[in-house]
Amino acid sequence: MADSRDTKPAVGSKLKSIKSGEADLSNLVYGKLQPQSVPTEEAVLGAIMMDRDVFAFILDVLRPESFYKPSHQAIFKSMMDLFQKSLPIDILTVGEELKKAGKLDIVGGISYLTELTNRVASAANAEFHARIIAQKYIQRELIKVSTTIINDAFEDSKDVFQLLDDAEKNLFEIAEQNLNRGVQSLGALTSISLKELESMQEKGEGLTGIPTGFAELDRITSGFQRSDLIIVAARPGMGKTSLCLAYASHVAIKARMGVAFFSMEMSSEQLAKRLMSMESEINNRKLRDASLEEYEWQQLYLAKEKMTDAPLFIDDTPALNIFTLRAKARRLKMQHDIQLLIIDYLQLMSGSSDNKNRGNREQEISSISRGLKSLAKELNIPVIALSQLSRAVETRGGNKRPQLSDLRESGAIEQDADIVKFIWRPDYYELDDDMDVPKGMSEIIIAKHRNGSTGTVSVKFIDHLAKFVDYDELKFNELSGDDNVNPIGNFETYSSKMNPNEDDPLPF
Repeated sequence: MADSRDTKPAVGSKLKSIKSGEADLSNLVYGKLQPQSVPTEEAVLGAIMMDRDVFAFILDVLRPESFYKPSHQAIFKSMMDLFQKSLPIDILTVGEELKKAGKLDIVGGISYLTELTNRVASAANAEFHARIIAQKYIQRELIKVSTTIINDAFEDSKDVFQLLDDAEKNLFEIAEQNLNRGVQSLGALTSISLKELESMQEKGEGLTGIPTGFAELDRITSGFQRSDLIIVAARPGMGKTSLCLAYASHVAIKARMGVAFFSMEMSSEQLAKRLMSMESEINNRKLRDASLEEYEWQQLYLAKEKMTDAPLFIDDTPALNIFTLRAKARRLKMQHDIQLLIIDYLQLMSGSSDNKNRGNREQEISSISRGLKSLAKELNIPVIALSQLSRAVETRGGNKRPQLSDLRESGAIEQDADIVKFIWRPDYYELDDDMDVPKGMSEIIIAKHRNGSTGTVSVKFIDHLAKFVDYDELKFNELSGDDNVNPIGNFETYSSKMNPNEDDPLPF
């Protein structure tokens, strides 16, 4: 009787032989034949040669590699070539195409093509049969990926986290390639839209998307729309993180919808303190020093209670690459049904986990931008990405309002984005006195809006809370928690820069 201790080396050696091509994959799976349905493949190929129009219905379902038999792969490839040339697809034309490719004898000649058409009575069920073939192909791909995972797991030299990334990447590739959403008719789409509008009317809501927390912004955009890529851009210190924390706070704490916040600049603890300052309306300097009055401690505990069960998930992994972000976002969507994704910020990301394949920085940013737009469509949620602006804003004269050409490092950001917003604060450039505007008055400039109008929204930036609020609805005494506060425009302010400096450090 064989020693059970010999099992692992035997399996390991078999796995290694598979990788080197010395053994067949099916030998690994306890001698089982791989999932396949050769009669179904024959029926589909025969149906196509009987009725060329069938091909248009199954082209989105099948690819040559979907077929189990190599001869069937060659036949389907020849049919694809004929279809692309708008030529008839029948026994003679397929036979001629295979002959040109030198594969007619390999597949069994004209006699085998004739035999295929004789094995099917009707082309009516070809689409259903095609889906069976596709399912068998997915099963085979899963076996292949699983085998690779097992093989790599036996290798001690493999980094375990890289192994996890590779495994998830391969599994999601199978899903992306084989489970794409199909074409929908206008009638079906209008029915879906009508149901959404009816639901909105019943609830008394005027938004088709996720609420932003800013009334005028919601009026222009109707909220954050699903599958949109939204860019929030500004120079350092303008309050990009503060604005997006306001979005996250409103969606997660007030609307109780799941939000994922990926921060590559600030730690999760720092962001949590910023949110506590915003929600409790306590000066963030006091939170840093813990120099709170008794009533402020009570405010803090009340804010903490509101935030405890809020579905806001913060990830502060530095220098995320687009693949890792996709993987984490998919898991959060599956586990917590997130409705909004925020990235702070785009220029701190990398385009690939492989440094060799990154290319120049402009190409890398373009790849990240496309990846974020693709992620928004895949998860069907709005994705907000913060972005830096170039120094051209600083060198320009006038009021220094940003414009689309100021987006840093790549024009692809402007191209891929559905909405581009800029934050502009005249007090940042000490223009508030010259322009006769109240202290803290700010603008959110919607410079691009693919599915709506552009415009400018006035908001108020409360410096000591690092918080944006609706300008028209501001009640400063309530926000400050201090009855002796000065009127708007005359209260004490502090540096709003997100990165601390020696002269005027901020706690977060």
